[in-house]
Amino acid sequence: MSNNHDVSIQMSHDDAAGSEPMSPEVPRLLFNPPIDIYETPDGLVLYADLPGVTRDGLDLQVQDNRLTLFGRIRQKDESDGTLLHEEYKVGDFVRSFILSDEVDHEHISARLNNGVLRVELPRASRVQPRNIEVTTD
Repeated sequence: MSNNHDVSIQMSHDDAAGSEPMSPEVPRLLFNPPIDIYETPDGLVLYADLPGVTRDGLDLQVQDNRLTLFGRIRQKDESDGTLLHEEYKVGDFVRSFILSDEVDHEHISARLNNGVLRVELPRASRVQPRNIEVTTD
């Protein structure tokens, strides 16, 4: 995204694609989901591909100008069959973004539909200039 836009988002450098989480109990794969970001007249729209993630397995947070999304894929229970070939891995998705001050954090909304997360990041209203009355002692 070019520097002349009011609303911006930066990829965080702490994403760890393909690495294992720190928990020694149950090792899980950690994926970095593909993300598309569009600028609209109203702000930004972020799309994340999260195949296998349900609403209950998704956590989206904003804290200190950082938007973090975490998704967990649960193991499928195929008790009536034997796995012969596996390409689709079970694990967690995580991505983190630094938001500019131009994003209205209070009005961010998200919708999950068929494994695609859509996050709307609206522009914050600009504070209108005002005159400050100066008094004397």
